[in-house]
Amino acid sequence: MTGRLAAAIALGLSVGLAGCATFGNDNAAGGRKGSVYQNERFQADETFSRLFDASVEDTCEAARRALLSQGYVINLAQSGSISGSKRFQPEGEVHVEISFNIVCVPEGGAGKLSTAYVSALQDRYTVKRSTNSTSLGVSAIGSISVPLSSTSESLVKVASETIPAGQFYDRFFSLMQKMLKEQAQVVSGGEAAPAP
Repeated sequence: MTGRLAAAIALGLSVGLAGCATFGNDNAAGGRKGSVYQNERFQADETFSRLFDASVEDTCEAARRALLSQGYVINLAQSGSISGSKRFQPEGEVHVEISFNIVCVPEGGAGKLSTAYVSALQDRYTVKRSTNSTSLGVSAIGSISVPLSSTSESLVKVASETIPAGQFYDRFFSLMQKMLKEQAQVVSGGEAAPAP
């Protein structure tokens, strides 16, 4: 009997350990997919940053002007950081908001070079309708109830993600570079004369 008890305990332990191994394995059949953080490479070839031949103040000002020129609302403008957002409605009941966060840091000791680190977050919302119904009872007449209903709508966030590095950021950095050139022309007084 002692041998049977020991064998049963051993069998139970081996089944339990196998179950734990299956549960803990992300790639097991029926298990969870790989965690998002496993795709974070932390390599230098990402394009969330760009080096500019300008001071921190001028670089962040170019970023602010670039956002404003595209209809973004500036939420925060501090020394070395800018944030702005813009809303879109690509479909009838779908709303999207893009939020930019920009941080400008100096490069080198002369203060004439700076790097702009940019990331953009895209939030997706959908319209949610909820019906509120109440009843009104009139006790003097009897048990008469009159249904009163109203429908309310609200935006519910259904997705949120950081826009991946690529052409989206390249276009923004190109616009920043254009703004920097225009600022330099204004400072040097080298604006082109209007055509006759």
